[in-house]
Amino acid sequence: MKTVAVVGAQWGDEGKGKIVDLLAIDADVVVRFQGGNNAAHTLVVNGEKFILRLIPAGALHPGKVCVIGNGTVVDPVALVEEIANLKRRGRALGPDDLKLSYDAHMVMPYHRAIDRAREARLGKRAIGTTGFGIGPAYEDKMARVGLRFDDLSDRAAFTEKLTRNISEKNLYLKTVLKAQPLKPREIIEAALKARTRVQRYLCDTPAFLHAAIRGGKRVLFEGAHGVMLDIDHGTYPFVTSSNCGASAVFGGAGVAPGQLEAVLGISKVYTTRVGGGPFPSEIFGKLADSLREDDA
Repeated sequence: MKTVAVVGAQWGDEGKGKIVDLLAIDADVVVRFQGGNNAAHTLVVNGEKFILRLIPAGALHPGKVCVIGNGTVVDPVALVEEIANLKRRGRALGPDDLKLSYDAHMVMPYHRAIDRAREARLGKRAIGTTGFGIGPAYEDKMARVGLRFDDLSDRAAFTEKLTRNISEKNLYLKTVLKAQPLKPREIIEAALKARTRVQRYLCDTPAFLHAAIRGGKRVLFEGAHGVMLDIDHGTYPFVTSSNCGASAVFGGAGVAPGQLEAVLGISKVYTTRVGGGPFPSEIFGKLADSLREDDA
């Protein structure tokens, strides 16, 4: 099989990262197609622990191309830090190794601020988000006010759009959420600094993937979270803000349905979940503590 998607069949934390890491050995391209840095794949290679939040697991194998698709939402500062961390550990990624979609939306500091202020305001009714701003970023995408990486091509226009968004979000933070507004200058400076670092990775990723598939390359699609956290099919409203199933590959990576040959759903023998929401099988006491410690 040339094209395979790996998705979580529960609430995430099923061990997808380990499976993707194993399959990546035989893949040519590894693609992330949804979610943001609120998901993480923890991998141990030769006794060394790696936590990948945005970059696909293929980064740990030489000769693989890692793709971050248009269906993801990407914090540019977090991405730069992740690239730098891999470089420090002997795994440098150039433009031939990592390709970031022009059409992926950016997660900005005001998204994180809104995420955390909402959770604090909800109190006991909180959803249990990671506070990384993923939901608010997807909101802006659907509201058609989000910033895409394509916007980085014009520095002046990008700065203007970002300034306008900060002004609007600060008004919302202050008047509705009763939270501290953010400092525009700091956000703009950080964004422009990250801009110079990520532009070299920008790519028309659907075109790249179509060419790779037509050329017979083996493409592995790496899911995040699990189907029980899917925005449509999960335990709503205690879900993430994107589609987590295999069907998300088509929109989130820009490939046609007929181009996906197989889907591998990952589950583990007992379920766990992060955050709030219903969990009928939850147990407590010494046995629960033992399971958590062993799982960690």
